[in-house]
Amino acid sequence: MQLKDMKMIVTGGAQGMGAHFAKRLLEAGAQVTVGDVNEAALEALPKGIHRRKLDVSNEADVVSFVDWAAAQMKGLNGLINNAGILRDGLLVKKDKATGQVVKMSTEQFLAVINVNLTGATLMVREVAAKMVAAEQRPGVIVNMSSIARHGNRGQSNYVSAKAALAANTVTWAREFASFGVRVGAVAPGMIETPMTAGMNQKALAAFVDKIPVGRIGQPEDIWQAVKFIVECDYFTGQTIDVDGGISF
Repeated sequence: MQLKDMKMIVTGGAQGMGAHFAKRLLEAGAQVTVGDVNEAALEALPKGIHRRKLDVSNEADVVSFVDWAAAQMKGLNGLINNAGILRDGLLVKKDKATGQVVKMSTEQFLAVINVNLTGATLMVREVAAKMVAAEQRPGVIVNMSSIARHGNRGQSNYVSAKAALAANTVTWAREFASFGVRVGAVAPGMIETPMTAGMNQKALAAFVDKIPVGRIGQPEDIWQAVKFIVECDYFTGQTIDVDGGISF
């Protein structure tokens, strides 16, 4: 598939990696629709990008948004499933000051699952349904997983969501192949975004020291993998790690 032929939805596309993807698609001549909960950031996107508030964890919102996006672009043949949040914390820990055992709350766990997994699944379901109903061939879906899917301390909720998303990339690739829809995933390592900007800088520096290529990743690094998945018609059902070598 050629980027210029895309009618693409980007979730979580008002800032960070998602905004970078949307801008790159626009530059390539694609039609782009962005959904995000951050309305101020949506307004700051370049002219030519369709945009609307979207909470991917809300089923009615997802259905309405996908209907609207398909109408705006007069069709739909792609999705970059990028929306995500972090609510890090140990599943169980002992408070050093009080000696009390502290557990991750169900609310903290489900907040991440509802956006990063349920929301991503709802988007795939609705976008795939549109493409199948319209006999839109070919089509492509790119899920944003993470190298955290292999397991990472303090991220039980995030790991659960991203591991499931990588596994479902295989499932959906098999389910949608007969409709001409490919499904792939990218698993970023540590990438410079507003999400990582809020991290403890000492901890961030210690993490970067372990990366073989010696630097934190940039949104453009991840875009190159997304672009490959979109353009390579023989690619489906796989997850590409783009992490500077930290996971090998």
